Amino acid sequence: MSSRRPQSIVSLLAALVALALLGAPAARADVGETIIERCTHGKSLAGFSQSAYRKALKELTADAEEYSPCGPLIRQAQLAAASGGGGASGGSEGAAPLVATPAEQRSLAHAAQTGAAPVALGGKVVRPGVVHANVASAFSSLPSSLLATLALLLVSLVLFGANAARRRIRGNRAD
Repeated sequence: MSSRRPQSIVSLLAALVALALLGAPAARADVGETIIERCTHGKSLAGFSQSAYRKALKELTADAEEYSPCGPLIRQAQLAAASGGGGASGGSEGAAPLVATPAEQRSLAHAAQTGAAPVALGGKVVRPGVVHANVASAFSSLPSSLLATLALLLVSLVLFGANAARRRIRGNRAD
């Protein structure tokens, strides 16, 4: 009986340790969710790792990205942490915004006045008044439900036109 007692205590302890290990991740809050919650409450976003910021950006809903400043603030905190700044406070301060150099600003002003010559800006050629877009990029940015509706309308239009043409041809034969 004495040999059973230590064995049962050991198995009981092993079971408790296993339960504790299984329950620990569920009890710990998700770090991405924590960052998003801190952002929505206007708290500091400093002190997290790069992987935590990436996780928060992945978990950020489309509504939160569109209707709250959390997306840019998390990216700003991530940039500040990467540069050694320690993150952002949740406000608008932190990483400096991208600004054109004085030479680039002069080139842009000159291009706006003349409107003719292309300008090199940030290593890329900018042609004033030219919008670089193609049909593929316009369609790829549309929601799939809208694309399906447009396809249905196009098919209906083709069928309607073919039916009208068929009736007209049959009407001409009857005369």
